[in-house]
Amino acid sequence: MAEPIRKEPSVTGRELPLVGDAPRERADAAENRRKILSAARRITASGGVESLSMDEVAQAAGVGVGTVYRRFGDRAGLAYALIDERERTLQAAFLHGPPPLGPGAPASERIIAFMEALVDRTEEQADLLLFAEASAPEARYTGGSYAAYHLHLTTLLLNLRPDTDVHYLADALLAPLAAPLYLHQRRTLGMDVERVKAGLDELVRTLRQPDFKLEDRPQPEPSPPI
Repeated sequence: MAEPIRKEPSVTGRELPLVGDAPRERADAAENRRKILSAARRITASGGVESLSMDEVAQAAGVGVGTVYRRFGDRAGLAYALIDERERTLQAAFLHGPPPLGPGAPASERIIAFMEALVDRTEEQADLLLFAEASAPEARYTGGSYAAYHLHLTTLLLNLRPDTDVHYLADALLAPLAAPLYLHQRRTLGMDVERVKAGLDELVRTLRQPDFKLEDRPQPEPSPPI
């Protein structure tokens, strides 16, 4: 089993709740996990998320179905486990990779690079994400991945716009990457990936502008007396 990505403290004094940061497994448990995820990956690659069955995964992995249920709980848990593997790669990139996604670039450039990387990551597993997020009303927000994204964005936003509600802005930036909206834009509206990225880039660029105050608006000329 690969070494878990280590937590790093943020400038806010909290730690990023990284995917996979758990105690080391026993060798037999780690091997079962590897076989189950490998089987689930093959099944979803050939038949889509709809074909993901706990019984079929157990049979393909050569383990008892009880082992699959004990380890992953249900189909949504199994889907999230597949998603977590991809999350580790993304989190390693924005924590330790080269700039602008990783440390070393201005905050606005890092936010843009992160949002574009998140689009690519969503594109790769959109159907899995849709299935997992639909498993419960709060499913998207209770996992470690969303918390890590949110904390990463609030840390960068504190550097970019400390005068704003950075926690709300982080949620606002992440909202367009919810799987239902993303797939609606991609498959129903026909937007390509580059258009989605361009729209998110524009959102970030607006954050670099100074606060707009009502009193700064151009005032209309007074009407001439009748």
